[in-house]
Amino acid sequence: MVLSMTGYGRGRRETRQFSVTVEIKSVNHRFCEYQIRMPKQLVKVEEELKKIIGNYVQRGRIDVFVTIFGEGLVKRRLRVDWDLLDEYHRFLSRIREQYGIESGFGIRELLNREDLVTIEEIEEDNEEILTLVLEACKEAAGQLRLMREKEGSLLKTDLEKHLQTISKQVDHIKTEAQSLVSTYRFKLKKRMQELSGGRLDEARLVQEAALFADKSDIHEEVTRLESHLIQFGETLALDEPIGRKLDFMIQEMNREVNTIGSKANTSGISTAVVELKTVLEKMREQVQNIE
Repeated sequence: MVLSMTGYGRGRRETRQFSVTVEIKSVNHRFCEYQIRMPKQLVKVEEELKKIIGNYVQRGRIDVFVTIFGEGLVKRRLRVDWDLLDEYHRFLSRIREQYGIESGFGIRELLNREDLVTIEEIEEDNEEILTLVLEACKEAAGQLRLMREKEGSLLKTDLEKHLQTISKQVDHIKTEAQSLVSTYRFKLKKRMQELSGGRLDEARLVQEAALFADKSDIHEEVTRLESHLIQFGETLALDEPIGRKLDFMIQEMNREVNTIGSKANTSGISTAVVELKTVLEKMREQVQNIE
């Protein structure tokens, strides 16, 4: 099965107290890389989230967003700097006793001083929330997988069409190659007669034609190219990550096409080679997004 590395999934779980949403987005990447954003109290389940997603995804950049709403997520606690408060008390008492000045400071003013009194929020561990997060993650990962399968199916269809186009161009090259030597021999003979005033060195003609036939022989390149096409089609049917294999095959096909173009540069073969390179580039771009 061909899987795209691009996809999105969303999972949601609710109770009377809490609402948990997990969103997963994936794009193409050489390896499997995770970026998880969630509240601090959930850090301990990060590896569990990766394991769940790993059952559905094996390659790509995976961005995970966990959002929680509800009461009781954090515990608030009053924090008082008693030592500093004692200093204030001694200072105000000394002003009153030494100078007879009544301070305007009261309990309200002291409570409003951030250096004396602060409210701390402590995130609470809650097993119910952890369970909801894992369930929502599984749902999101399942949706992500379905989207990757759908896009992968479209990629497979396009790649199979490209294979058919390449196969037709290879057949055209094989047809052109059959007359390559005879065409060269005819042109060479005519040229030699023009330069020699009608006289022809038959031995020289045979020698030059043989050298050209050896230099322009593309039989091995065409055979290997056809073999790569068959392997490519077979790989598309495998039920495993195939993106890297396909990318390697396209590199090999490009190598054979370049060699064919350098060996046999007739107008017909050159046109076919340009078409092959264009199609292979399109395939390479698509393969970059296959798991």
